[in-house]
Amino acid sequence: EKKYVLDMFPYPSGAGLHVGHPEGYTASDVMSRYWRMTNHDVLHPIGWDSFGLPAEQFAINTGTHPEVTTKKNIANFKRQLKMLGFSYDWDKEVATTDV
Repeated sequence: EKKYVLDMFPYPSGAGLHVGHPEGYTASDVMSRYWRMTNHDVLHPIGWDSFGLPAEQFAINTGTHPEVTTKKNIANFKRQLKMLGFSYDWDKEVATTDV
């Protein structure tokens, strides 16, 4: 049986994760792991809602082009999420920009 577990994609519009990110992703990660352990075919992708005003505002606040800050913030968010050990399908990663 197939399972599709989708979290709200974080906005990489800040310097890093805040406590609300891992808190919100823990339950879906638990369910993804459970279904994998019970022989389900689980798709648990991660992505970045990286287009729009939050990214632009962060770039304005830091005086840096949005493309530069978005790439840097995605890399940092990704590093932090991997450190937390979430079981995302990283090979299915998407972004709403072309970074």
